[in-house]
Amino acid sequence: MNEQEEVNYQRIAEAIEYIQANYKSQPGLDEIAAEVHVSPFHFQRLFTEWAGVSPKKFLQFISIEHAKQILKNTSTPLSEVAESAGLSGTGRLHDLFVSIEGMTPGEYKNGGKALTIQYDFAQTIFGEVLIASTSKGVCYMAFIETKEQARRDLQQHVPNATFIQTSDVYQQQALAVFNQEKKDLNRIKLHLKGTDFQLKVWNALLKIPSGNLTTYGSIATAIQKPAASRAVGTAIGSNPIAFLIPCHRVIQASGNFGGYMWGPTRKAAIIGWEAAKNSGQ
Repeated sequence: MNEQEEVNYQRIAEAIEYIQANYKSQPGLDEIAAEVHVSPFHFQRLFTEWAGVSPKKFLQFISIEHAKQILKNTSTPLSEVAESAGLSGTGRLHDLFVSIEGMTPGEYKNGGKALTIQYDFAQTIFGEVLIASTSKGVCYMAFIETKEQARRDLQQHVPNATFIQTSDVYQQQALAVFNQEKKDLNRIKLHLKGTDFQLKVWNALLKIPSGNLTTYGSIATAIQKPAASRAVGTAIGSNPIAFLIPCHRVIQASGNFGGYMWGPTRKAAIIGWEAAKNSGQ
């Protein structure tokens, strides 16, 4: 993503914030364009190039009522979806299989001591990320505000590891998902640090099809802990790999999108973008 594309995303993010705040009044193209200080013609073109659908259609995708309909009309229980093998067949974005190889108890206990972690920065359609990997797979990815703070956050995540700034094939395979590239995506390896409970929750997240939404309670049921919705929420909030482990697809039972570690506007943008890509429109 070049500098101009970054500016464009910022404008789109502002528009999404405005749409979310005013969706009940169904703001028109002229109103939204004026809010982000561009002409209606330019905004229509810019937004459609980014999302693949018109601002009006995107508004529908991120409205609470639309989210409620998705939750209401999802016929297959997540518990059954979670039993399926990987993510194949769930849409253009996730025509891939993601496998989790958790760190050993010893690695988890000592904070990654003896691990060498490679990391790099990259621009995506939803903003800049820091992505990191070990010799076994991607271990971390986060949307960032500044590179300095991002490095500190990574070091806190695995405090005793050795860090080298460089890119590798695991990182490139993961980043290709943002561009919906299919080549070399038969298997993306993840190397995660987490408790058994967290790994179960993150694995359940991987089984939510692109363009679909579910609730915290449904995830709890899927991992056979139906009374653990609050603990599920905590585990989702600890997800170390943004976007690829799709915690953005979990919303409140009311249809409200709820919080997101990397910002509610970005969550709305991702949900709407995935819905648009899977709508075929």
